[in-house]
Amino acid sequence: MPATDTVPARPAVSVIVPARNEEASIGACIHSLVAQDEVPLEIIVVDDQSTDRTREIASSFPRDRVQVIAAGEVPPGWTGKNNAVTAGSKVASGEWLLFTDADTIHRPDSLARSLEEAKRQGAALLSYSPEQIVKGFWEKAVMPVIFAELAASFPSSDVSDRDSPAAAANGQYILITREAYDAVGGHAAIAGSLLEDVALARAIKRSGRTIFFRYGGDAVQTRMYRSFAQLREGWTKNLALLFPLPARLAALRAIEFVLIVASFAASLAVALRGYRQPAALAGMLAIILYALLLKRIRRAHFGWDANLLALFGLPLFSYLLLRSKRVHAKGNVRWKGREYSEAGSLLATSH
Repeated sequence: MPATDTVPARPAVSVIVPARNEEASIGACIHSLVAQDEVPLEIIVVDDQSTDRTREIASSFPRDRVQVIAAGEVPPGWTGKNNAVTAGSKVASGEWLLFTDADTIHRPDSLARSLEEAKRQGAALLSYSPEQIVKGFWEKAVMPVIFAELAASFPSSDVSDRDSPAAAANGQYILITREAYDAVGGHAAIAGSLLEDVALARAIKRSGRTIFFRYGGDAVQTRMYRSFAQLREGWTKNLALLFPLPARLAALRAIEFVLIVASFAASLAVALRGYRQPAALAGMLAIILYALLLKRIRRAHFGWDANLLALFGLPLFSYLLLRSKRVHAKGNVRWKGREYSEAGSLLATSH
């Protein structure tokens, strides 16, 4: 009987992981992706000119499970990440593309469940906001404040409503059909955007397609930053682009912090002088303001310790927001050893 050539089945999902100097997290990320064996998939790690062990770690996985490619030089007018994910998309063959960051960890069966959810929702693009792993005082203090503001500015119900113009996505987890991705021009159409996840979501929404967006702690988790320096650089890059009136928002959160702290301090000072009724009134005001803060912070899905520390994250959030606004105004945004103009064009690279 003559031999016949077998044609490999087309993967349902191509997972594309851009990675630049991610040796601390890339191994755990790939391990969690390789375990997603309920769905036919291919995993493509795009090494974005890493100078650490990122490529070595990624290449240690079996080649039949993980393909490692080079992003190549960043073209003029492009950001590094957009260049990397575009390189990955060019070799991807899946009916769906999952763009996920190298600092994510994917829960068992999460890819199969997200694919089913996207189909059930009729979504061309599904995005999850991952569970945020926070360690240390400042991470626990400021991250809940930031994500509570994001939840208020980009309500998932509005983003998922086809009749609403609201559009958003979290670049740590974007599952999109190949058809929709190509139809809007992919990341090449937003090559210079430093906020590529939201830009891609807006392009999909403008095309008349459906987005589904929600908190996805049941599917994926991430630790975005591992030091205060990384946290400051990362949010300096993003914050001013996420909120339309950054100076106003920074002032509101700074005032909120002052009012809460001043009310507590006034209550204590007046109580020590024996004025019980004024002390009680000041204390009640402080409790009410703090309770309102906690009510808002709970939307961000952090632990109780981080929620309680969010009070001290308010002034840091204001600082980061104003810093982001100033840096973008100057047009020299730094991220992972690269410097970008306000428009997202690469100005310089350092290693």
